[in-house]
Amino acid sequence: METSVITMILKNGNPTGIIQCNLDEWIGVSYKIPRNKLNEAKQLKNIDNTGVYILFGADEKTGEDRAYIGEAENIYKRLIQHNKSKDFWNDCLVFVSQNDFLNKAHIKFIENKLYTKAKEVERFIIDNDTEPTKSSLDGADEIRAVKFYEKIILLTSVYGYHIFDKILTEQEVNEEEIYYINSIGLKATGTQTEEGFIVFKGSQSSEEFKKASAQSLRNKWNELRNQKIVENGVFLKDIIFSSPSTAAAMILGRNADGLREWKNKNGKSLKEIMNNT
Repeated sequence: METSVITMILKNGNPTGIIQCNLDEWIGVSYKIPRNKLNEAKQLKNIDNTGVYILFGADEKTGEDRAYIGEAENIYKRLIQHNKSKDFWNDCLVFVSQNDFLNKAHIKFIENKLYTKAKEVERFIIDNDTEPTKSSLDGADEIRAVKFYEKIILLTSVYGYHIFDKILTEQEVNEEEIYYINSIGLKATGTQTEEGFIVFKGSQSSEEFKKASAQSLRNKWNELRNQKIVENGVFLKDIIFSSPSTAAAMILGRNADGLREWKNKNGKSLKEIMNNT
């Protein structure tokens, strides 16, 4: 397995401010820039170079994660334009070359690959009106562009945005790692991952949520229906929850201890299995 060495720099020592990430032996540099720090960002090294960027925010009506993927020959100038023209975003990730290594053809190629990957994964609403045009590259130019693209995929996850990270499907998980809830009139399947607990497509959900349950859980349950992730009591897509308990609550329509509710094919609870490891 390849090991990557990442250097993360907190500008002004603030973890919620501008963050810079570098990879060993990479000709690029990346920044996470909160929208309210754009004025400070103009001092960043290479910020006016050629590169690609991703704007992140949430849909005002549904709360769904939303993103816009773009490219520019002067990244900072383009961000200033978006600050005036696009309302939804709160943060952006920027990926630029350190010595003008990337040209217009490179970044158009990379932008298209990022857009295609994000649409394939379907974890964010992609705000682009049309699919970006893909440049035609030959030989060494394509190799360099692909390597730069791969670093972007890695660093985007390091920053905590999973726009390019595919959610495992039930067919991709070993049977021993699948957990079940079998309640009255309800059947659901899921699995525990490093990112959280996945509830698989086709799982059944209660049509009502008990009023005595936590408000945050009721809000999440309503959110699933507003986003049409759950319709007529059925999950229409695989979805990751922060914990087994939240996942179980979305199935059962009430407060739930997910470590006890989720059981493997042999009837052992997730808690029992975790205690035996």
